[in-house]
Amino acid sequence: MVGLVAIIGPTATGKSAIAIALAETQSGEIVNADSRQVYRYMDIGTAKPPPEDLARVPHHLYDLIDPDEQFNLALYLESANTVVEDIQSRGKLPILVGGSGLYVWGLLEGMSIPHVPPNPDLRTRLESEAATQGPRALHDRLKSVDPDAAATIDPRNVRRVIRALEVFEISGIPFSKQVSKKGLEYPTLIIGLTAPRDLLHQRSDSRVDAMIEAGFVDEVSDLLMRGYRLDLPSMSGVGYKQLGSYLSGESTLEEATEKAKTETHRLIRHQAAWFKPGDPRINWYDISENYIDSVTKQVAGFVSDTQE
Repeated sequence: MVGLVAIIGPTATGKSAIAIALAETQSGEIVNADSRQVYRYMDIGTAKPPPEDLARVPHHLYDLIDPDEQFNLALYLESANTVVEDIQSRGKLPILVGGSGLYVWGLLEGMSIPHVPPNPDLRTRLESEAATQGPRALHDRLKSVDPDAAATIDPRNVRRVIRALEVFEISGIPFSKQVSKKGLEYPTLIIGLTAPRDLLHQRSDSRVDAMIEAGFVDEVSDLLMRGYRLDLPSMSGVGYKQLGSYLSGESTLEEATEKAKTETHRLIRHQAAWFKPGDPRINWYDISENYIDSVTKQVAGFVSDTQE
């Protein structure tokens, strides 16, 4: 039976690089688990694999939609499960790569999400309430109708709070009662990449600088010229709003860059809540040490065991 290997962890740990190397040696194909890399025209700021890497091995679930199109966990899981099944049916190894905890665990835990269509008017009203009353008020409302969902959603994650309220108001059934986790029918190996926090910050700061040098400002400018607004969910990725502020004259490039770095540090802390050091499902490797040979051997052993 063909299994699945997941390469997870915080940003700036080199997940894509080792995933591509593993795909080349283990007859694998890459499956994206980054919630921002599904958008077209957003390459530099989302750190998508460059064209030369995309050409080395097959990549899936990149550039799926335009920045103003709706995308959510249910759509991701539907797409990802279809892709994984196709890869396995051809005798190839799916290698899941990304740092979006909701997408990663949604797939790895076999989560089933309610297919309740979005209601734009309701969302607009709830977004307005969050803006005027604060995110905590909206989260308190969710707590009153669906305490189980509220317990798992950060009050600051307004989009997830709104989605849970939307599901309840449209269907009359709490969001938490419609979500199930059935597990997967195939073996999985989860590789986690990590490093001391100061090193992660250094690496992420260097990556922001490299993005600026690679044309990140022009990328944001192009998106704005195409008519994509800074308040779109796609634009909530680190760097886009900050550079948008620079392009509108509200800040200097240096100020925008520093804010992007600060937001990346915050993202790293957020990812640590999804990928916990003590999680027994994750095989952790410190990238500040010699880890590549060990990861390669563990993955090769996993592939050998699952093919017996």
